[in-house]
Amino acid sequence: MAASTAAILASTPFSSHSSKSSSFYLPPILGKKFYGGIGVPLKKGRSQFHVSISNVATDISPAQEQVRKLAASKENQRPVYPFAAIVGQDEMKLCLLLNVIDPKIGGVMIMGDRGTGKSTTVRSLTDLLPEIQVVAGDPFNSDPVDAEVQGPEVREKLMKGESLSIVLTKINMVDLPLGATEDRVCGTIDIEKALTEGIKAFEPGLLAKANRGILYVDEVNLLDDHLVDVLLDSAASGWNTVEREGISISHPARFILIGSGNPEEGELRPQLLDRFGMHAQVGTVKDAELRVKIVEERARFDRNPKEFRESYKADQEKLQEQISSARSFLPSVTIDHELRVKISKVCAELNVDGLRGDIVTNRAAKALASLKGRDKVTPEDIATVIPNCLRHRLRKDPLESIDSGLLVIEKFYEVFT
Repeated sequence: MAASTAAILASTPFSSHSSKSSSFYLPPILGKKFYGGIGVPLKKGRSQFHVSISNVATDISPAQEQVRKLAASKENQRPVYPFAAIVGQDEMKLCLLLNVIDPKIGGVMIMGDRGTGKSTTVRSLTDLLPEIQVVAGDPFNSDPVDAEVQGPEVREKLMKGESLSIVLTKINMVDLPLGATEDRVCGTIDIEKALTEGIKAFEPGLLAKANRGILYVDEVNLLDDHLVDVLLDSAASGWNTVEREGISISHPARFILIGSGNPEEGELRPQLLDRFGMHAQVGTVKDAELRVKIVEERARFDRNPKEFRESYKADQEKLQEQISSARSFLPSVTIDHELRVKISKVCAELNVDGLRGDIVTNRAAKALASLKGRDKVTPEDIATVIPNCLRHRLRKDPLESIDSGLLVIEKFYEVFT
């Protein structure tokens, strides 16, 4: 196509390239609620003590807290490749930034060739994540105001009129390993407390840790089916319900789901693919000069990560400011009724199942307008994001050779012009 990957974000502040593009961009190809204090006597002959269901296991001693803080500081010092230093792959970078600006877009599915920087780009996003207010010591990163993302203990405290200790923390990114067990993902019984104190306490899992944050699954198309079912359930409802050994607990699990993978290694289940708000395709860079630049930058990072990160500090801080500004400006962005009708017409004529495509396209276009500092969505904004929002929702035709992203943009021009 005429437009190169470098022109994708030409009008956005974080692109280092300039472009004299035409008017539109052509993209490349609770069960029962669980509260504390309930005594549950065991039957005779099974145990010498009574088991009481306690609150979620969140009590942390000062020593444990100090160890946790030390571990967190060490983790923050690990060298992460700067987001601003990533060359090319602007489609993937744009999708990630839009989801940070508006988490309700629903995440990103990144598919592409091996060695194209998918995992590196996603993990580099951690430096740019803004801070949010959370209840101190809560394992679910509960919001002190929004009841939809509050854990059971926080809601109980608010019902009793107790005051909450609030702290600022960065949005969390949690890696979901392919070999993780269901108990590790969903949460399970705290065996140590059961043996030492004779109480049943819930030990939160990765879904609890990812609440109000990002859940990243590398090689998501290789994920076991039982974990895919867990993700589907949580992504659909925003809650995780755990039934273990007489305990029934539900906690919020609202997260930005990011997945990456190589299509040659297997297809993704359609139900899970539909849960990703956007789909980014990543290809191997063909330009020799650009490939040399990528190799040189990576070698410079490997030689001295600290010095390399320092050289991009100003660019990283500028990006952080742009994201923070866009997040605060987003509620004031509007989209005309006429444009919303045309978006839905594109979805209808492409036979997109459900209304998720309409919703995501509207949200992504508003997030892009906010990133550009505008309070109104333009057709150019829609043209930029609509292939990423719809290409993975089209019904697959085995006889169709044209890329689904091109089908979307062709229908866009047909409807909008």
